[in-house]
Amino acid sequence: MTTANDHELTCKQVVEMVTDYREGALSPAERARFDAHVVDCPFCRIYLEQMQETIGALGHLPEESIEPAALEMLLEQFRRSRD
Repeated sequence: MTTANDHELTCKQVVEMVTDYREGALSPAERARFDAHVVDCPFCRIYLEQMQETIGALGHLPEESIEPAALEMLLEQFRRSRD
């Protein structure tokens, strides 16, 4: 049996979807689920606001401007956070 809760996102799912959300890459149904979660979850709302502020403040950082060792360290952290 499917319930309304089966369609709700978890905070972890929202965090993983933030980039696609900001880039407009979510389907209308996914975006609606994302928006519904953020409206009801103050923690995810704050996280989204912080991400938007950070990106707005930093703009675009070209990959070439990051030292190779620092880039590899960042990529490794991203890989670990997805596990």
